[in-house]
Amino acid sequence: MEFSNWLVYFAAVLGLTFTPGPNGLLALSHGAIYGRRKTIATILGGSVGFATVVGLSMFGIGALLAASSQLLIVMKFVGGAYLIWLGIQVWRSPAIGETQASVKINVSSFSLFRQGALAALTNPKGILFFVAFLPQFIDPAISLMTQFIVMASTFVVIEFIYEYVVASLANKIKPLLAKFGKRVNRVFGGIFMVIGVALPLRG
Repeated sequence: MEFSNWLVYFAAVLGLTFTPGPNGLLALSHGAIYGRRKTIATILGGSVGFATVVGLSMFGIGALLAASSQLLIVMKFVGGAYLIWLGIQVWRSPAIGETQASVKINVSSFSLFRQGALAALTNPKGILFFVAFLPQFIDPAISLMTQFIVMASTFVVIEFIYEYVVASLANKIKPLLAKFGKRVNRVFGGIFMVIGVALPLRG
């Protein structure tokens, strides 16, 4: 990939990353509930999920989605249902600051990793972004695997830094959030559920 094309891709990825989405909200809520260090598992899960989406888009799934509107509709409903489920889990989580030690012990890193990965894998916005943009940057004269490594690593690094900063800020303002108790969980959980309901209804 030429450097000028990479800069355009980099700018597009920044735009997608800073647009509020499921993984950013998940990093924020997990950072506040479980702390910055434990939330790294969530962020790593999201990174693996996004890298997988890039790979699937580049190696054929993008064309399949573009050709099948029914498959896209199914994908939107699956993603929406997962986000609603995720919102319910956040809603029901113990209040920030009340049972923090118990929460950290009982929740495994694998569980957080899985939530981050599924949030990325079932997010139609990210999939459609890559389906629409990746073909513009793919050079048939260059190894597809090489281009995948460049594009996927660029996105993953930017997304990881963004989510880590979000989780770190959430952890620092935890004492303030704790004053509001479970209302914070319900706000985050409610946002997830609203997004989950809205995704399948979008055109």
